[in-house]
Amino acid sequence: MSKYDPLWAFVRQSGTDTLKLTFGEIERAAGIPIDHSFLNHKKELNAYGYEVKKISLKERTVLFQKMKGAESECAKEFSARC
Repeated sequence: MSKYDPLWAFVRQSGTDTLKLTFGEIERAAGIPIDHSFLNHKKELNAYGYEVKKISLKERTVLFQKMKGAESECAKEFSARC
């Protein structure tokens, strides 16, 4: 289990094709302060059918994007998480 699992679940539950969150919103969704480890953990989001598309340090935002074919792959392989 990853410390970012609550955030990944939040992104997945949004159901949108793209989701832009501020660092503050990410911290609230994750329940922990965002830190540099986010960069290492962001690849875990693929298991939820999303990817990190852009991180803006200037705007302090992260853009999440649904991966193509994510619904079927996620349902097949990670139904417990989805």
